[in-house]
Amino acid sequence: MILSYGVANLLQSVAAARTTVHHTFDPGLLLRLAGHRTYLVGLLCQFVGFTLAFLARRDLPLFLVQASVAAGLGVTALLGVLLLQWRLPRAEVALLVLLFGGIAALVLAAEPAPARQLGTAARIALLGALGVVAAAGVFAVRLHGALGSVVLGSLAGMSFSAAAVAARPLASVGTVMAFVADPLLYLLVAHSVVGQLLLGLAMQRGSTTAAVAAMDAAGAVPAAIVGLLLLGDRIWPGREWLAGIGFLVTLIAVIGLTRYAEPQHQHAVAERWRRLRSRRPAARPDRRRDRTVRP
Repeated sequence: MILSYGVANLLQSVAAARTTVHHTFDPGLLLRLAGHRTYLVGLLCQFVGFTLAFLARRDLPLFLVQASVAAGLGVTALLGVLLLQWRLPRAEVALLVLLFGGIAALVLAAEPAPARQLGTAARIALLGALGVVAAAGVFAVRLHGALGSVVLGSLAGMSFSAAAVAARPLASVGTVMAFVADPLLYLLVAHSVVGQLLLGLAMQRGSTTAAVAAMDAAGAVPAAIVGLLLLGDRIWPGREWLAGIGFLVTLIAVIGLTRYAEPQHQHAVAERWRRLRSRRPAARPDRRRDRTVRP
């Protein structure tokens, strides 16, 4: 799951950078992104990661699964360095190491257990959250630069967090008919689509690392709280301190990445390339072809 999400983040960011920047909350962006083969491959990787995460939520607490999704950011950064010549400052490298340390602590603290089912009030709350996030996205899409990237990424994280909350009890449904008839399935799909649109808009405006880190930071806390309070998520007895430290370290790392992430946007690279080409001296005409026949 971590590897799949890391590759998906990288490929989708490249496709988003090659698409005209949108200043409205227009679902047509997803259709335009789908015109890029790179985005489709990234979307396939994200679907694989989503499926693996869905299966993991059947037995693992949300504070572990959602924090592990954040670890995909480390894979994205590593692939960016190797393939796209990204430059990561030392502070960001240290934060990535801290991120994986926090995930390791959560793995040791989490106790597998099936989820409790959500009541009617909780399902209505998930529906209301969908409207709130979408409405906030309409206004946040007007923001530009790093601020727009972080705000839109945070809204995407909230939407994906709600999708994770819906997925945890849905993964325990026993039959196909009950699975298809469960309203949580459609809430899961709706939140995922809105989150995908917000993430695409965030990646168009600034650093990929900042957008994904903001998404992970905003998505981890609500899902963890709901999981512990309503879904029956468990921690091994005596390891509560380890879970608390691991979650805090992971959260600090992803928030820190939003502060230290350098602009790695492909539009900036293209602009630098255009300027370099404009500085080149004009090509000299070929005198052999321009010769005039004199009498």
